[in-house]
Amino acid sequence: MNSNTRLKAATAVVLTAALSAVLLPATGAAAATGAEAGPAASVDAATTKNFAALADSVLTKRTSALLDGPRPNAFAATPPSGPVSVASGLAAAENGAVTGLLQRKARLAELKEAYTAAKVDVDVDSVNVTGTRAKVRVTETTELTYKKIYGDEPPNTGFQARHELTFTTGPGKTWQLTGIASLDRGGPAAINQPDSTVVEPAGSVADAAGEAAATSVPARPEAKISPAAGYNYSAMAKYAEKYWKNYNPAYRKFNDVGGDCTNFISQSLRAGGWKNDTGWYKSYKNWWYNSANQTTSWVNVNYWASFALYSKRTYNLTNVYHLGVGDILQMDFSGNGSKDHSMITTYRSSRGVPYLTYHSNNTYRKSVASIVAQNPRAKYYAFRT
Repeated sequence: MNSNTRLKAATAVVLTAALSAVLLPATGAAAATGAEAGPAASVDAATTKNFAALADSVLTKRTSALLDGPRPNAFAATPPSGPVSVASGLAAAENGAVTGLLQRKARLAELKEAYTAAKVDVDVDSVNVTGTRAKVRVTETTELTYKKIYGDEPPNTGFQARHELTFTTGPGKTWQLTGIASLDRGGPAAINQPDSTVVEPAGSVADAAGEAAATSVPARPEAKISPAAGYNYSAMAKYAEKYWKNYNPAYRKFNDVGGDCTNFISQSLRAGGWKNDTGWYKSYKNWWYNSANQTTSWVNVNYWASFALYSKRTYNLTNVYHLGVGDILQMDFSGNGSKDHSMITTYRSSRGVPYLTYHSNNTYRKSVASIVAQNPRAKYYAFRT
């Protein structure tokens, strides 16, 4: 298990701006912000590094629970980082999380999936101190190495996850981590995220497009046959795997306005040969993007599905294991008929296991088996492109 903590270049700017307020007497800061009164608190670069290091340790402990083989130290106490430690209440909660992750590992093992190694990196995005509390936002980037059970698994999978950590100051300029919450919304949770309810983004259904696919492993997974349209599926996959975490600056991002997942698959499909279909931007019968605007079908999960079927550029597959490279998988987390998330297949093993890459949350080559195992109550819609 390798781990690393980094401070983003922007963090120094955030800290410089914040410290002028942080160094005010706590009573004054509380009066101005409504925060609780308490001793003055300040955060310098060294303390921020300790915040990041402790976050790294907590997230590494979660990830380690998923690794193959016995984990005798799975419940070992997380050591402090300088004057920063984990509060006892949160330590107990994290041990509960580890229990759940060990059970998830067992479920994945039944599906013949395991991980042999992991690397966890933590970037500090911002620090906001009010009174005696510090809210620290971080981005976790984790890479897991697939165990070669059959030999046709891809080398690795990866993801990014955003977290907000709450630290509370104590005597002698010490700090305790008292809370950690996911900031990600609208997509499948990271593989090391403790079980939680997916928060669905609000949205309307353009048309009840498509039929749900089965999720059981078929006796003979269906192979993909290239259509006469001549799309370049390899180019779609290469694009998605190039930009899964480093976004293409040529396109707008929609992470803060409902999620970037469908925008991302639209970019990938365009890279493989999908052409603009001009017309009214709000109609699901059209699909295009330019420097000033884009159709709703370019960025909205349900509108994309309606366009893809209406235009006959896709058709529904009967089983998620029939997905081939360049095909699209959509999820309806609650089964209410409104789709919530889009992903593109970028790898398929010789045994017929598809691996998905997507935005919101940024994820690289996650197997359909692990997605279904984490989200057993969801409905899945598979599209042959």
